[in-house]
Amino acid sequence: MSLQRVCVYCASSSQCDASYFDETKRLGELLARNGYTIVYGGGGAGLMGALADAALAASGEVIGVLPHFMKEVEWGHNGLTTMRLVDDMHERKRIMIESSQAIIALPGGCGTLEELLEAITWKRLGLHTNPIIIVNTRGFYDPLITQLERCIDERFMLPKHRNMWTVVASVEEALPALHNAAVWSKEAIREARL
Repeated sequence: MSLQRVCVYCASSSQCDASYFDETKRLGELLARNGYTIVYGGGGAGLMGALADAALAASGEVIGVLPHFMKEVEWGHNGLTTMRLVDDMHERKRIMIESSQAIIALPGGCGTLEELLEAITWKRLGLHTNPIIIVNTRGFYDPLITQLERCIDERFMLPKHRNMWTVVASVEEALPALHNAAVWSKEAIREARL
C-alpha cells in the first residue's frame, strides 16, 4: 500500500517549550512538501495549529477530525483543506486511524498518549497494520518506551511486539522510518492473547 495520508498525534498546548513547536512545524512542512496529506485532530491552537499552519503554508492538504463539542468552544482550525465534524472522541480516533496509512506521534499530553496507546493496541489486535512512528524529541517518550519494554520483560507482550512502533529522535528521521517500518499482519489477532 502506498502512503498518501499520515495521521499525526500532537498537543493543543501553547505553553510547551519552543523546540516542540520547531519540530512540529518542520514535520508539517516535510509532509506537505513530500506530497502527504495530514490527518489530525483539527485543533487550531498549540502544536496542532502549528502543524496545520506549516503544512498549509507549504501547499499541503490537511484534514481535521473534530468533535462537535470542540467546535462549539471554537477549538477548531478555520483554514483547513477539510474539517470533518464527528460526534465524539471515540469516533474521532477511529476515523483518524481508518483514513490514514501511517501514524506519527509527536510529544503531547494525556490525549496524545491515549491516542498513541490506542493505536498500538489496535495494531496488536490486527485492527490496523499501519506504521507507527514515535518522534522522541528531547527524550520525551523515554519513560513510555521504558514502560513498553517492561511490558515485554514481564511477558504481558511478546518481543515481536516491539515491531509495532519505531522510535526516532527527530522529524527528519520520521519519513524514512515510515517506509522502513516492519510489516505487520492483520493475523496479529491470533497472537494477541498470550
